[in-house]
Amino acid sequence: MVASISPRIGRLFDEYQHGGTDALDKFWREVAAGGTPLIEEPDGISALVTFVWRGSADSTNTAWGVNLPLHRFIDTDLWYGSVRLPLDLRTIYFICHDGADAVPVEDTGTGLTHVDEHNKEIVYFQHDPRDQSDWDCWASLLELPAAPDEPWSVPRTDVRHGSLTEELLPSIALNDTRCISVYLPPAVRTDGLPLLVIFDGYIGRNLQRIPATLDNLIAAGKIPPLVALFVHGRDDRRSEELTPTQRMLDFTTRELLPWARRRWRVTDDPSQRVISGASLGGLTAMFIALRAPDCFGAVLSQSGVFWWPAPEQGQSELLIREYAAATRKPLRFYLDVGDRETMPGHGGTASTLATNRKMRDTLLNQGYDVTYAEHHGGHDPISWRRTIADGLIAVLGAYSQPSGHAHLLTANWTKN
Repeated sequence: MVASISPRIGRLFDEYQHGGTDALDKFWREVAAGGTPLIEEPDGISALVTFVWRGSADSTNTAWGVNLPLHRFIDTDLWYGSVRLPLDLRTIYFICHDGADAVPVEDTGTGLTHVDEHNKEIVYFQHDPRDQSDWDCWASLLELPAAPDEPWSVPRTDVRHGSLTEELLPSIALNDTRCISVYLPPAVRTDGLPLLVIFDGYIGRNLQRIPATLDNLIAAGKIPPLVALFVHGRDDRRSEELTPTQRMLDFTTRELLPWARRRWRVTDDPSQRVISGASLGGLTAMFIALRAPDCFGAVLSQSGVFWWPAPEQGQSELLIREYAAATRKPLRFYLDVGDRETMPGHGGTASTLATNRKMRDTLLNQGYDVTYAEHHGGHDPISWRRTIADGLIAVLGAYSQPSGHAHLLTANWTKN
């Protein structure tokens, strides 16, 4: 990110010297009419984006997809901050004050953390009704003019829709009864079909719109009909469950997979079974595949947090080192990550972007098939919603590339 000066804020400095509060009132009328953030000086590659807020605070900044300090305008209640961003960026953000950083729990423009009051595009993180530890959250959507289309995730009236039901699976391994949202393709017997397992299932089902993506990809012949299991989690146990542990391995391979085989007679061919997740879910998917290649032959990881574990838990990048030390398994991979995921991991570990590149290189050195993509975006479900179609096509579509090759999906990818 390169900081710059907004032309509109620059004019406001001049206007304020002559018109005082009248100039400021005029500015806020413009903001209310035109919305925020201000988008200026597009050059075909990037645009200058200015975030503004009106109120009293000791400090103010944006957080999540854009981390930017805002500055007080002279001695007024206007705060502003500008940054040049890629013209095709789509991400989410919120505004916070005085050191607060929790995601907003209301859709109002007030509080220590809140959505952008003058941005009408709001992303709603609906809580999972089956998870008593979960809660509603909101964020503002930043969508710059050249943000790519999302053709696969939008439900279409001319495409037959699969069914989606909720099932309860008692688990000894997790000492819990786990909700599984089950996707079945339209008008197809499930006997012998490929299987897709998705962690953080409620977010995947709703916010990432994976069922609609499956409908559209299947109808277009991009992937075969399949059964998908969306594994719901518990928010208060997420950091404990979605890490490389024996209990999650046992749940997935000894309980979930046999259950799917009994209920829907899905394929017994591991090469046609995919395990998938984002963030901690991507980490866990990679772990399970390494430990149980006889159960899953493909991994779809989005923004996997391969810096894990944090320093207080052990030496970081454990799973990268395990893949480097293990003999090559019959696995293929899709990895993607946002180019804005540059913040250090927990305890000052390497960033998610850096460790995804390191995992990619490790897999290639071991001779694996790897489809890898970097996109303009951050660590958020809005980015994952669009790119998961690429991942599904990579691991389930026509796959005939020789081993030990990286298949690069994005023009903005550069090897580092």
